[in-house]
Amino acid sequence: MDCLEVRKEKQGKFNEEQRLTCTKDGTIDWHGRPAVKAKSGQWTAGIIILLNQGLATLAFFGVGVNLVLFLTRVLGQNNADAANNVSKWTGTVYIFSLVGAFLSDSYWGRYKTCAIFQVIFVVGLVSLSLSSYLFLVRPRGCGNQETPCGSHSGLEITLFYLAIYLVALGNGGYQPNIATFGADQFDEEDPKEGHSKVAFFSYFYLAMNLGSLFSNTILGYFEDEGMWALGFWVSAGSAFAALVLFLAGTTRYRHFKPSGNPLFRFSQVLMAATKKCSVDMPPDADDLYDVDGNDSFNRKILHTDEFKFLDRAAYMSTRDVDDQKKGTYSPWRLCPVTQVEEVKCILRLMPIWLCTIIYSVVFTQMASLFVEQGAAMKTTISDFRIPAASMSSFDILSVALFIFLYRRVLDPLVGRIRKKGAGGLTELQRMGIGLVIAILAMISAGIVECYRLKYADKDCRHCEGSSSLSIFWQVPQYAFIGASEVFMYVGQLEFFNAQTPDGLKSFGSALCMTSISLGNYVSSLLVTMVMKISTEDHMPGWIPGNLNKGHLDRFYFLLAGLTTIDLVVYVACARWYKNIKLEGKTAEIEDHGSYKV
Repeated sequence: MDCLEVRKEKQGKFNEEQRLTCTKDGTIDWHGRPAVKAKSGQWTAGIIILLNQGLATLAFFGVGVNLVLFLTRVLGQNNADAANNVSKWTGTVYIFSLVGAFLSDSYWGRYKTCAIFQVIFVVGLVSLSLSSYLFLVRPRGCGNQETPCGSHSGLEITLFYLAIYLVALGNGGYQPNIATFGADQFDEEDPKEGHSKVAFFSYFYLAMNLGSLFSNTILGYFEDEGMWALGFWVSAGSAFAALVLFLAGTTRYRHFKPSGNPLFRFSQVLMAATKKCSVDMPPDADDLYDVDGNDSFNRKILHTDEFKFLDRAAYMSTRDVDDQKKGTYSPWRLCPVTQVEEVKCILRLMPIWLCTIIYSVVFTQMASLFVEQGAAMKTTISDFRIPAASMSSFDILSVALFIFLYRRVLDPLVGRIRKKGAGGLTELQRMGIGLVIAILAMISAGIVECYRLKYADKDCRHCEGSSSLSIFWQVPQYAFIGASEVFMYVGQLEFFNAQTPDGLKSFGSALCMTSISLGNYVSSLLVTMVMKISTEDHMPGWIPGNLNKGHLDRFYFLLAGLTTIDLVVYVACARWYKNIKLEGKTAEIEDHGSYKV
């Protein structure tokens, strides 16, 4: 018997087997009916989404990983302009992630949002491939280290930027929603599916890293040799395959209904609470206004004691009672408890989110200063030269290894050691461990830099490979970064997905992306400040053009110190944090809201 028919039954007792066939978290199927467990979601849909993510990541990094080289070698930009343009483009990707999350949570839903932005992503990549093949990469084979490309008209440059910003729009709008949409395929109210949902985030991050591994190695090699059009066409083909695969699973997916514009709901709570700022609140939360049903299928959120001022929005004054008797109701004067708790949830998340930004500063060094440091080390084995950027492959291998170790070894081990039913490490604890490992990564990088300087030629003109210290001494710092990602970013994805209301899940994933974006901006600001201070009195500074005359090690140790301070603040915020309480959850483990390592 179908779930809908079971729920429509008005009389008699429910058959237990029938009642258990439908999901308990409020998800619906393609036809808008309550989702049947056996016919929707679970790992069938989850694997489709994982493959989709891997292909889409391959496509995106096929453009992003060597975009700065394309701008310098093909379009003829100088290093500073190219780096600045790539930073703007990358920042735009993360800004569009907020747009995608807003449209998904408010109006379109996650499936429609993912489909539309993937179409835009494919169009952008095809446009980039065509423009490169037809008129940018001219003469044929240019754009490698030896052969410069010719000049380009203003129209050709405009078409190029239109194409790459379509890519940014498509990937940015799609990225925060696909992780959340994958998690939607598992009913967290079911113990077995709830465990699968936690595992999904680890495999999602692994799929993303495996896709970028192919881009960083195979596609990166083709593009470095001047085969730009081929690299872009492979990216476009991968994105198209991801789109087709995503659409093929349409009838299998589970969905949450969009819950309307959250900005209006938040504004209503703040306005209603402000209007009642002078009222005396009842001591019992049971006296606050709430609604029995929820047409959006989103679960009700139970009352919490933090931010008591906002509870005034749910206080029923004499005027509110009179308005209800007359059949009039203003959401700008009276809001249900669930709506008030939505605002509280976001406010509670903000301190935790702010603490993740410093970690993102550490993470961004892998794509910048780690590469510059590696280029100044011995990069040759016999006659073979190792590109400094390819060392990031050790980060990806470390991610794959530590995901396996965490899922198969560490998590079960911690679960056996702790009291029965407590489970493994909480998301907050894992994020804290990620910060600790990030500190070790910066200390490791600083020590390697000390030894690199010891064996470096300080009077070199072209300082690539100017130190006799092998580039493979960087492997530990890349491995530490990879391990920290497993604990920090995977834990972050799980945490923000679990702790945001049903109507704001995509916004939770977007918070992870904006953390990385702000990490880039803070890193740039920090480098600027350090150089301004360290170059006083005509000194070369910590990070000069010739690293052999600088002190990059001091910058790494500075980041280790800042991350240590951030860890202390994070522990305080994590101990203060209290979990969201959803109605219908079988058990809310209070320990998940605390920080006990």
